Parts: sequence; C-alpha cells; structure tokens
Amino acid sequence: MNQAPKPNQPLVTHIYTADPSAHVFNGRIYVYPSHDLDHDGESNDNGDQYRMEDYHVLSLDDFDSPVVDHGEALHIRDVPWASKQMWAPDAAYKNGKYYLFFPARDREGIFRIGVATGISPEGPFRAEPNFMEGSFSIDPAVLVDDDGRSYMYFGGLWGGQLEKWRTGEFRPDPEELAPDAPALGPRVALLNDDMLSLQGTPQEVEIVDEDGSPILAGDEDRRYFEGPWVHKHDGLYYLSYSTGTTHKLVYAVSRDPLGPYTFKGTILTPVIGWTTHHSIVRFRDKWYLFYHDSSLSGGVNHKRCVKYTELHYDEDGTIRTIDPYPEDHTNA
Repeated sequence: MNQAPKPNQPLVTHIYTADPSAHVFNGRIYVYPSHDLDHDGESNDNGDQYRMEDYHVLSLDDFDSPVVDHGEALHIRDVPWASKQMWAPDAAYKNGKYYLFFPARDREGIFRIGVATGISPEGPFRAEPNFMEGSFSIDPAVLVDDDGRSYMYFGGLWGGQLEKWRTGEFRPDPEELAPDAPALGPRVALLNDDMLSLQGTPQEVEIVDEDGSPILAGDEDRRYFEGPWVHKHDGLYYLSYSTGTTHKLVYAVSRDPLGPYTFKGTILTPVIGWTTHHSIVRFRDKWYLFYHDSSLSGGVNHKRCVKYTELHYDEDGTIRTIDPYPEDHTNA
C-alpha cells in the first residue's frame, strides 16, 4: 500500500498523522504519531479541533523500505479514565516491555498523562486503569538514559493547560503571565522502575540564555510552548521544543537531564499549518528529524501528515537549521 518514504514528504497518506515520536527498536524505526480525524469542525486556541481518539503505530525497516501501518494500537474507549482528545504520545522500552505514554482529558476535562503496556513495539497496548498520579498537561516524552534512569518531560501552553498548574494545583482561570516574567518551562519527573508511576512531584525545567538569565515569557522566538523532546549527542542533553506562536522548533543544551538548559538556536523553520511537533532519533549512525505539517490537507491545521528529514550537527555540537521546503521556498 505504501511506498518507501522520501525526505520532506508524508510518510503515509491514507490517514492524517501528527506529533511523531520516533524510536529504533529491534533494528527498525517505529513512529508513534497522533491520529488526526478527518472532520470540518471549527478551530480555536483551546485546540478543540484536535479530536484524536486512537493511535496507529508506523514502522519501516529503513528509508528504502515501505512504511507499515500496524493499525489501531490503542483507542480511547479502552482507557477507563479518559474522556476525549488523545494527543501526542511517546513510547519507551524497558523491563522487557514496551510502554506507550499519552495525554487525554479526564472526566473533569483536565489533561492527564496515561500509560499503556505491550509486548511488541507495534502494540496492541493495554492501558492502565488510571492516569499517572501527579501527572498533568500534555506531550509526554520519555528518555531512558544510559544509566537506566527514565525521565518523562511534558507540558504545553494554551489548550495544553500548563499555565493552569503554576500554583501546583489546577486553576481554571490563571492570571496571565507578564511578558517580562520568566517563561514557563516544561516539566520533568523521574519514572519509577515500573515505568507506570512518577517519583515525587514533577519539577520545572529552566531554559536560560547564554548569560544564564531565564528566557522570558514575551520572547516568543525562544520561549517554550509545547512538544518537548530530549536526546543525547556527544555527552550533551538536547532539549528541543515548539515555540508555538512563532511556529519554530528550537533547542537548548545541558550536561544534566534536569537542566538548566542553555538556549542555542532553531532546528526547523515554520511549516505549513499552525502546529509544529517533532522527535529526533539516531539510526545507523545518522540522525533524523521527524516532524509534521498540514501540506497533505492543503493547510488545514488539524489534518496533518508526518514527515522526516536528515539532521546534521556541526563540529561544535550545534544543529544546522533545517528548511522543511528546500525545493519550494514559496511555501515556507
């Protein structure tokens, strides 16, 4: 059904996909995207147009092989605590099991993060009966570090509700953050060895400039908005994320997985569509960026498609900025 993927082209076209989390398991590339529904409902800043209900897992032997859609791996009807909106997921392997981490609204409309387990990377996955205690907001991304410790990064502004948790409790109508105040950072929590629960209270990840000063809330070209991803390269931890309103993927680096992270630059310039969300993975000694845009639907924000392109580091460890439309600059 599917041909071998091409750089900067949709991995699949038979369904709408977004928010790709890419991993290498058993020598194959597995991509865990969200699954956009094909509907023509109204869009708003709360993200009500993103009505996703299930997850499909995609895989490929290499970039010369067809992409396989393994079908439905988890549906919201099989998640007892969730009411709607299964947004960007991630996956991890540990203890001989595969874990699928995902956000959804609970019965009170509050975003929480759940986890499901499976014996195969393509699923199916069986959800735990309750969300992870102490979890909130969206966009979980899990790093299993070289020492076996596992960290879950998460959080997103606006529809992702992160600003509603500034006091440590959910506040439906929080005060707006002043532009000259430090920006909100993503949250991070250590996972217990069972990968099903959090160790203690999640803490904020600080993102600073080269002088060590916090990135400010009004600095929309650099401040955190959503979609965290952490990977390691040459001993450094790279935290990459979306700037939201300015539609870029940017990154910061640290020697410590908990931060603080020092802002470095832009990974991906704006794509077609409002959202931008990604992952970075190493495969056969090369690095790849997986991302999405709305090109498959002609620019509809909630009908997106997952793509990939090669990612390059300079000798000093900086990531070269990527143009998602190298052959058609009129789209950018």
